[in-house]
Amino acid sequence: MRGSGNIVRERFLVKRQNLFLFLRRGKEPKIENAFEHKFIRLCLANRMNAPTEIKRDARTSEGFFSRFHPRHLPPMSRPAYINEILSWAFLPFFLGAIEGGTLGVVVKKTFSGIEGIGATELNLAVALVTAAPNVANLTSFIWAAHSQGKPKVAYIASLQTMTAVCVASIALMPEQRWGLWTLCILATLARITWTGVITLRSAVWRANYPREIRAKIAGNMATVQSLVLALCGWAIGAAMDFNSKSFHILFPALAVLGIAGNVLWRRVPMRGEKRLLRAEQAAPKRSGPQLNPTSVLRVLKQDPPYARFMLWMSVFGLGNLMISAPLAIVLEDELNATYAQGILVTTVIPLLIMPLAIPFWARRLDRSHVVDFRAIHAWTFVTAAALIFIAALAKSMPLFYISGALLGIGFAGGSLAWNLGHQDFAPPERDAEYMGVHVTLNGIRGLIAPFLAVGLYEWLKGHNLGAWSFFVCLVVNAVGAWGFVHMRRARKRLRKTTLVSDSQAQALPQA
Repeated sequence: MRGSGNIVRERFLVKRQNLFLFLRRGKEPKIENAFEHKFIRLCLANRMNAPTEIKRDARTSEGFFSRFHPRHLPPMSRPAYINEILSWAFLPFFLGAIEGGTLGVVVKKTFSGIEGIGATELNLAVALVTAAPNVANLTSFIWAAHSQGKPKVAYIASLQTMTAVCVASIALMPEQRWGLWTLCILATLARITWTGVITLRSAVWRANYPREIRAKIAGNMATVQSLVLALCGWAIGAAMDFNSKSFHILFPALAVLGIAGNVLWRRVPMRGEKRLLRAEQAAPKRSGPQLNPTSVLRVLKQDPPYARFMLWMSVFGLGNLMISAPLAIVLEDELNATYAQGILVTTVIPLLIMPLAIPFWARRLDRSHVVDFRAIHAWTFVTAAALIFIAALAKSMPLFYISGALLGIGFAGGSLAWNLGHQDFAPPERDAEYMGVHVTLNGIRGLIAPFLAVGLYEWLKGHNLGAWSFFVCLVVNAVGAWGFVHMRRARKRLRKTTLVSDSQAQALPQA
């Protein structure tokens, strides 16, 4: 009897721990009997008999700043987290210098009126620097393949250094035609190397942090990055308004701050790195990541629902990515906005709103399929595009500010669905392959959208209808959002049909 009692007690403790972990991750546990319901209602509400780390979370999870504290993380994860969160307080400084919205405003205003640079040529340069972050996603497969068998922390540190060098080199560019295009090339190279950082960082997270806290840590890093990028954008705008040549000093200074983060990053330990390297080195070459366009087509052919989702994602994303370049151009050509005003609309306001909106979207995504999530979330971008169109027609800076806030709400949800949405379609063993399809298609539309938008703006501007380019963005956005709604209704019909079929099958007499 004593042995059976120990078994029952052990099962109870395991079940209790699982229930605590469900609540800690913000999910509703599966309740199997009345005892578990009573246990949750009476015990968990007051954290009675909770494990130490759960009690600690109960005290520290309410405040905004307390969620960044490492004391409620597992002891083995704290050294990596401390060094990494500190490094991400500095690394985004040089990223802020090449943020698409910020650099688009800087390029448009700095090189306007320069001899030898026509208006159309300058607008194409703006399209290039705003397209660079998304086009760079096409290189993620290259970095994933090239890093196989190499120490990940050191490899990422080298990419961060290369990014800082490219950012600092922008300061050497003169305000001439060749300086404009060399600046665009340096900005694109910086985004390509930074894509390697983002691509490989997930491997470090997977090794250092347990699954149940990984999303929380990723959210902390994203919040810190958004706040630093917003600060950086504001500083660039204010400095450029004070002196339009200040980027020659400001960009190297931002690169130096980023290098400080790079030094801290090099101290981040990676648990199990040697074991991972041995596994990568022993794996056949064909089993690793490859830049193979046929793999994209193969996944889409094998999974029709995911192919339909990617179709509407491409339409919807095309409309979103078409907005940035004309927005920077209109703010200069039509409103003669200062550096600070332009960067506030395109970068600072959206980045400040994102940390406030992320928790709301995270809870909704956690409870729903990504199709259902996008069917609701997509309309925030449609609303933002509509307000941008109205602001352009009215030439109203306050409306542009409000549209920037709406974009921030949309970016908050988009940043979550962009990284996690494919998991609602992908089998666990093909997660990276499905993500690769998503990233590749995003890079393709990122290559097309800004240049398409600028060409459309130039053509409509010739008929004094430049602001109507945003109406086209609005229509494309709305079509993509409607596609998600259509998929959501189809999923509901399928579920209803399945339930009816199951109930009819259960009603049949058993042989």
